[in-house]
Amino acid sequence: MNVFFEESGSFKAGSVLSRQGDAFQVELPGGRRAKVRAKDVLIEFEKPSAGDLIQQADAAAQEIDLDFLWECAPDDEFPFATLGADYFGASFGPVERAALVLRMHSAPVYFRRKGRGQYQRAPQEQLKLALASLERKRQQGLVQAEYEEELKAGRLPEALAGKALGLLTRPDKNTIEYKALEAAAAARGVSQARLMLECGGIASARALHEARFLAEFFPHGTGFPPVTPGLLPEDLPQADVDAFSIDDVTTTEIDDAFSVEHLADGRVRIGVHIAAPALGIQRGDQVDDIARTRLSTVYMPGDKITMLPDSVVEAFTLAEGGLRPALSLYVIVNRETQEIVASETRAERVFVKNNLRHNTLDELVTEEALAAGSGEYPHKEDIAVLWPFALALFEKRQQARAGYGLRREVQRNTDFNFYVDGEHITITPRRRGSPLDTIVAELAILANSSWGAFLHDHGVPGIYRTQRAFGTPSGPKRTRMQTSAAPHEGLGVTQYAWSTSPLRRYVDLVNQWQLLACVQHGVTAKLAAPFKPKDADLFAVVQGFDDTYSAYADHQRRMEYFWCLRWLKQENKKQVVASVVKDDLVRLEEIPLLLHVPALGVHARGTRLLMEVMSIDELTVEASVRMLHVLDAPTVASGTEAEEADEGEEALLDAADDSAETEAEAEAEALPDAEADNADGNDGEAETAPAAQHAGEPGQS
Repeated sequence: MNVFFEESGSFKAGSVLSRQGDAFQVELPGGRRAKVRAKDVLIEFEKPSAGDLIQQADAAAQEIDLDFLWECAPDDEFPFATLGADYFGASFGPVERAALVLRMHSAPVYFRRKGRGQYQRAPQEQLKLALASLERKRQQGLVQAEYEEELKAGRLPEALAGKALGLLTRPDKNTIEYKALEAAAAARGVSQARLMLECGGIASARALHEARFLAEFFPHGTGFPPVTPGLLPEDLPQADVDAFSIDDVTTTEIDDAFSVEHLADGRVRIGVHIAAPALGIQRGDQVDDIARTRLSTVYMPGDKITMLPDSVVEAFTLAEGGLRPALSLYVIVNRETQEIVASETRAERVFVKNNLRHNTLDELVTEEALAAGSGEYPHKEDIAVLWPFALALFEKRQQARAGYGLRREVQRNTDFNFYVDGEHITITPRRRGSPLDTIVAELAILANSSWGAFLHDHGVPGIYRTQRAFGTPSGPKRTRMQTSAAPHEGLGVTQYAWSTSPLRRYVDLVNQWQLLACVQHGVTAKLAAPFKPKDADLFAVVQGFDDTYSAYADHQRRMEYFWCLRWLKQENKKQVVASVVKDDLVRLEEIPLLLHVPALGVHARGTRLLMEVMSIDELTVEASVRMLHVLDAPTVASGTEAEEADEGEEALLDAADDSAETEAEAEAEALPDAEADNADGNDGEAETAPAAQHAGEPGQS
């Protein structure tokens, strides 16, 4: 005897070997034996064999007309055999019984299972809705298959035009478009992004990189609602100075300017004037909500996403030709010794006479020209006063670094400007450490350090950038942000509070609110400041800013890397010259690009190599190169030269590992917009990482 039974939701047939009570010992056609309970047996039969029954029942099930079967079925529950005679008539045997079970079980839209061998037909209205749904899915499946075939053939379906970036960045995985893209990419053996690039669904790899960043950090777009900053205080005094700024020609968010007043007894009053949006933005207002959401301006080669709306930037940027609200630090300096005699902080209106530009002045304002007093350019006398003062500030910081067990700062000689025109990139070198760079850098460090002390002395919390050694003084340095004053050993300052970029960084705006409270309320500033000591919201700002700022910097570095690869492809560079940084890491000479070269071999640091460019992949932002031959090996440095070279290269290594820290000399106008990431070397040096300066606000401080 044979039985047709249900096991684990499927139907099987087998030969009965024995029976004990309500249990059968059954052998399946494949030879497997199973114990089957009598209640699971639906049909007992002699012929055909178990294997033949399954084959014949499967074939017969496909011939059953479900619509007619549904018409024959009663409204109430019924055993499957009830329909057999009505549908099959006299030929209703084991094969037909099994076929009936298989057909009804596979059509839950028509028949609902109510138990072993028990069914009930679906209500008519529900059946119509279910059939309509199945038809829609069938039609969608046909459309999906059509999309898939076009994609596999390298053509973009018309329906996917304009949707590619959305499918790759914020996909709805239930749509037929996404399913077709997923299936086609799998069939082609490529990523979905590469398939879309090949089909023309995305204009370029650049568009995808930018879209992914925007999807994560600006899912609602980069635009601003209409806002108007608050009114400035009516009693804001006017400073009796003519200030000037030093920026790149493309800079629009001008945060800082400087002034020089000659006093008696060989003294000068030097002013560092910082744009003061905190005078027109209140904590918790609409503009503050926008700034706190974005936390920083995002910079990338050829583009930027500002933290503040244009209307707010225009109201507070230190543009030339008018009175501008500013928070000013004045220091009285003895010109003979370059010592600071006194300092003062004021909130005021400052007349900005000129916006000087690196692009036109860097070639004129050189160390040699300053020493000789040659050349003609605006504010020549003021710059001649600021230059020796900046050098004195630099030397004081080096002495402080020595007290922390650190060597002197070492800067690279070259930065790079990125200029983007459509999909074309121009990368040009720019000399680092020029007098204008040094002036702006040192005055920014002075302001941030002085104002950090100003907050601390008034007992008002601020947001500080600190750096300390772990273990021994020569151990690794940890850079962090916190709400209490502490040394920044790498910069050689007792405290350092970001305060000089309030148009571009939310931390600086917060610190400016706190500073204004100190200026306006003096000893009671702790009570009047927007953020009180141990304010939980201030800690939240620190954490949120740190995470977001790091993500923005990562995007900037990635896009700089992308544009370096684009330059190699654009200029058809088959061979490039690079120098060894360490182990298999090399640095290209023409552009700021670090690459790992597998199996490079052992070469001294600084060895110049001729490299062959094997492949460039803009989509994955990767390049493959191999060494052709050694051009020349470096001469052996000794003593201080060797130590300084080691410091600079260690900084590059840190930057290559994306462990770069944004430090204070990045305040210099010569550095990139996102504060030119400075890498902390193993000895805590704030060295310049190979992040490059680029057009679209290069040189923000």
